[in-house]
Amino acid sequence: MIDKEKFIVESLKESSEVKLKIENACKAEILVAVQSLVDSFRNGKKLLLCGNGGSAADCQHIAAEFVIRLSHHIQRPSLPAIALTTDTSNLTAGGNDIGWENVFARSIEGLGNAGDVLIAISTSGNSPNIIKAVEQAKSKNIFVVGFLGGTGGKLKDKVDLPIVIPSANTQRIQEGHITVAHIICELVETELFT
Repeated sequence: MIDKEKFIVESLKESSEVKLKIENACKAEILVAVQSLVDSFRNGKKLLLCGNGGSAADCQHIAAEFVIRLSHHIQRPSLPAIALTTDTSNLTAGGNDIGWENVFARSIEGLGNAGDVLIAISTSGNSPNIIKAVEQAKSKNIFVVGFLGGTGGKLKDKVDLPIVIPSANTQRIQEGHITVAHIICELVETELFT
């Protein structure tokens, strides 16, 4: 039988250790992501996001932070961010009619413009529908930030800016992704509105 108290402590320690490793593994990339978003928003462009499962939920979370706000001490206008994971009619029609691997690429084809930024989230870096979304984004001159984990998978070499969380544990990677997203959003808000 599992020692539940020990499991809790070990999980918290592992999560903390991964977050501390992000400083050395991802700090430079985070700064580039911030500048890319600041430049894009200043030029009247938008942020698109895609991911599967928990990463789809992260897309919604991140988009909401940009559209509404993250930092309550900063009064600011909305920033254009769209989670491509939220329209069930679009997703299910796409999955049925053109295949699940094409649903995000199709949305990027219709909604994406040169100068936009795409945050493509994949803990493995190997999700076929995220790979196709990245390829579509690149064909439209959209800057692609990959939120990845482990080795970065196939996407590491396909995105413009891989942010690879230094862990092989899906839970820790997802926790790292949302931490990085909060840092990016807070810095973008500060840069644009203070």
